[in-house]
Amino acid sequence: MIALLPMKGNSERIPNKNLKKLNNKRLFYYMADKLSESSLFDFIVINTDSKEISDLALSRYGNGVKIIERPSHLLGDHISMNSIIKHDISIIGENLDYFQTHSTNPFLKTKTIKQAVELYKKGIQKIELDSIFSVNTLNARLYDHNIKAINHNPSLLERTQDLDDVYLENSNFYIFSGKSFNLSNHRIGKNPKPFKMNFSSIESLDIDTHDEWEFAEIFLKTIQ
Repeated sequence: MIALLPMKGNSERIPNKNLKKLNNKRLFYYMADKLSESSLFDFIVINTDSKEISDLALSRYGNGVKIIERPSHLLGDHISMNSIIKHDISIIGENLDYFQTHSTNPFLKTKTIKQAVELYKKGIQKIELDSIFSVNTLNARLYDHNIKAINHNPSLLERTQDLDDVYLENSNFYIFSGKSFNLSNHRIGKNPKPFKMNFSSIESLDIDTHDEWEFAEIFLKTIQ
């Protein structure tokens, strides 16, 4: 299995986010360290437009990382992640399994990564799935933009614990084969399985805003 950790040099909301130090450690090191130390992956693929990210990654992980320089047609803030992954698979190979994650999930636990990979392997062997993606489970009364109930009947006022689960894609990770991706042109395949995570857990935090960055810093200082 190959780990995919795509990263841009610049970020819209938090400048140079991937390179920025979170509690004296560069943000992308948190996830890359776990991938490297997990012994689950042949190597880590970092698709990037940043020479600084490339140099730091090669210095820290050596032969455990493969750098893919992002081509000009995939540069910019509005490029789909599926386009990036498709480019990586075209270089690395279709006949492999992939674990794709983001540097913005610094609190994702190695234990969770291992559980997800094991679930994927068992599901593939039994032909029960072709991909796995992480979700937060919501037990709440949800409405769409027209204030129409999604998962409940307002006139019955069911207890939230009795409602059917609703899943929020949390972007922590995706596991799929190269073949599955190319068939659906998506990291979530035609027969996916959700990996359920606790909505209130710090583990599923995806740092995208200044508030989330500040929260992460406070959390790290608190546990120290």
